[in-house]
Amino acid sequence: MAVDRLSAVDVIAEGVRDAPPGEMPARLCSVAVKLLPVAGASVSLHSGGMPVRLGASSAEAARLAEVQATLGDGPCLDASEAGAPVLACDLTAGRDARRWPVFAQQATAAGVRAVYSMPLGNEAVTVGTLDLYRTTPGELTARELRLALLVAGAMTLALTALPREEDGSRGDDSWLSGLATEHDEVHQAIGMIMAQLGVDADEALARLRGDAFAHSRTALDVAHDVVAHRRRFEPA
Repeated sequence: MAVDRLSAVDVIAEGVRDAPPGEMPARLCSVAVKLLPVAGASVSLHSGGMPVRLGASSAEAARLAEVQATLGDGPCLDASEAGAPVLACDLTAGRDARRWPVFAQQATAAGVRAVYSMPLGNEAVTVGTLDLYRTTPGELTARELRLALLVAGAMTLALTALPREEDGSRGDDSWLSGLATEHDEVHQAIGMIMAQLGVDADEALARLRGDAFAHSRTALDVAHDVVAHRRRFEPA
């Protein structure tokens, strides 16, 4: 059944009603699944080339967000860089499968055939992406794309304007700082790898991702181990 803009606003409002600020990303991901012909949704914060997941509608959606972050490849990275929606309508064959070959293989192995990534932010800066996952190939209609952008707008508001959960403050001291702990840990790990190997940040991030991929882990898991001194990178 078609959902118009006013009805969608009502669904969004109901979906986040009484939600603590820290639960807002996951709640809005669930709203996206209700409004759109998708099976899952995730939201990630982007900075320094490394997306860090803030919420997801399901464990499967969370895993696909981690796959993109670990590979450093996928629609969400391109949407963040371009500041525009990136619609991968068929990951099983053709242009989209060739554009992100490793991600496409892992996504289709998980049962996902299409991914639609919406940038979060404004014309000046992209702070993250809302990623929508579908189990069948296909394009979003113009109406569906408008709804996806509407949810992305609500997510942007949540990431930039809501108060911190613990003290109700507003402005620059947003609740996002509380959710960004893992994001900060990734950057701490990158700094430690730079010191261990004597390389720049881009190379350190590449080594972190490569180690995660080689051992079938996520980049975030490896970052945890680096910061906890359970994993040290040695020069070749």
